[in-house]
Amino acid sequence: MNTLVAGDKAPLFSLQNQDGQTVVLSELLKENQVLVYFYPKAMTPGCIIQAENLRDQKATLAKLNTVSVGISPDPVKKLKNFETKKELNFTLLSDEDHAIADEFGVWGLKKFMGKEYDGIHRLSFLVAQDGTIKHVFNKFKTKEHHQVVIDFLTDNT
Repeated sequence: MNTLVAGDKAPLFSLQNQDGQTVVLSELLKENQVLVYFYPKAMTPGCIIQAENLRDQKATLAKLNTVSVGISPDPVKKLKNFETKKELNFTLLSDEDHAIADEFGVWGLKKFMGKEYDGIHRLSFLVAQDGTIKHVFNKFKTKEHHQVVIDFLTDNT
């Protein structure tokens, strides 16, 4: 894995959201900076906690000129189910072939219960409106992710 770092240009992706509509990063950046967070799989315990906390902090993030976008290798239909069941209020994007995860450097070897497999590493990137990566969030507990992001934004605005 060759993970992008602060100062790198973010890949200008175009992916389908939970409603099957195309979302383009450059369009989102016209209005706000974007928290692009990668998560392994919808409807799993850690991913639910992370998503619900971002849902609950949407207004706080908006005051800090930031919108959240979650990316996983899940198909659009599964993302819609995740959004509906957990009443999510932000964009989820489908990266089934993990091409965007590869570009950000978050797809790679993982180990779980003695097994090795390729998958998404849980990292988040704050993309500034000029398209550069402002910060990489790579050290956090899933349940504290939202607070780590808010603390960084509060201290750096």
